Amino acid sequence: MSAESLHTSAVELLTAWKPAGGTEASLREAILAFLGSAPRGCLREHVPGHITASAVVFSYDGREVLLTLHPRVGRWIQLGGHCEESDQTVAGAALREATEESGIDGLRIEPELYAAQAHPITCSLGIPTRHLDLLFRITAPAGAVPVRSAESTDLRWWPVDALPPDADVVLLP
Repeated sequence: MSAESLHTSAVELLTAWKPAGGTEASLREAILAFLGSAPRGCLREHVPGHITASAVVFSYDGREVLLTLHPRVGRWIQLGGHCEESDQTVAGAALREATEESGIDGLRIEPELYAAQAHPITCSLGIPTRHLDLLFRITAPAGAVPVRSAESTDLRWWPVDALPPDADVVLLP
């Protein structure tokens, strides 16, 4: 059952993750506690909140990051979205979402957790919920040209040292 494999993969990722700071460590523990009480917490059907799979997509040389102007959020953010019943792992869901939203074939994902975020949102459920984003670092092949999907108002490469002022993306050193 994919809900079980998604849950297992999320717990394994968070257990292995060694965040740099106290705030991130606290978030790690909070998400693990959430998963301990929510066996289907990786699926959007879990209304109080759910794990989402996010992708910080870097250019092949690491100098640019691909961001989407999200129509519901209204800001530049990383790619990603909900885990689906057909996903076996959260990393697989992040790679699927990045490929769908960027239109880029040949993306390479680093399998360990890159970062995590939590934020309230009214997502496709139409009611307020909480997204617990598990973020993965993904690298695009040289010369990758993104193609905007229907899930985005705009999609473009940004220099990592010149992001738009309203961007909400985690970039680690």
